[in-house]
Amino acid sequence: MRRIDILLASELSGGLAAFRHDEFDVVLHRWTDFAELPLIEGALWVFIDWVLPEMSGLELCRRLRADPLTSHAHVTMVLEEDNIEDRKRALRMGADDYMVGPLTRTGLLDRVLGANLGDQEGAGIRVVAQGDLTVDVAAFQARWQEKPIPLMPNELRLLRYFIEHPGRVFSRAQLIAALGKQDPPVDERTVDVWIGRLRRALKSAGAGNPLRTVRSLGYVFDAI
Repeated sequence: MRRIDILLASELSGGLAAFRHDEFDVVLHRWTDFAELPLIEGALWVFIDWVLPEMSGLELCRRLRADPLTSHAHVTMVLEEDNIEDRKRALRMGADDYMVGPLTRTGLLDRVLGANLGDQEGAGIRVVAQGDLTVDVAAFQARWQEKPIPLMPNELRLLRYFIEHPGRVFSRAQLIAALGKQDPPVDERTVDVWIGRLRRALKSAGAGNPLRTVRSLGYVFDAI
């Protein structure tokens, strides 16, 4: 199966339930804290309203294009009305296309599933790294100094997320949300199990222990 991740900067009429369509698993994320991305594992689409509570849609589009984690995304600007000057401004700021709101689940999925996704999938993130520690996203393999590190899927996805956000403290709830484990709910103490396994694997591989516990807050990955 191929995956599509859709980020939404505002509410969506019709809900955010994930679903399967032909060869695609489609996952929708309500993106409320623009400083923290969920773990993106497929072709990335972002729908941005022209007006947002925290900033303008144009400014958010600019930030997406400047961030290596989202620079490859297909960005659609959702306009309040079909205004030719607004269209031009959206495209100049880096949007790939535009549509007139309000955005609905049906309209969003028609736009995404009706597109050619092949080129965008190839443009996504292939390898993330901190020093000699790397995660090959395409091969689903972690390595320390080019030597494979055996990890279970959750620990590998967690390592990738930490590498993408070094120096940031994440609570257990934030990590569960980032990995998309809210439905069905995952007990927060399960994160401690993932962290313990990941630490042991990194130490066994010679990578030390870059995962630091921050008392009463959560965990942080210290850049190597």
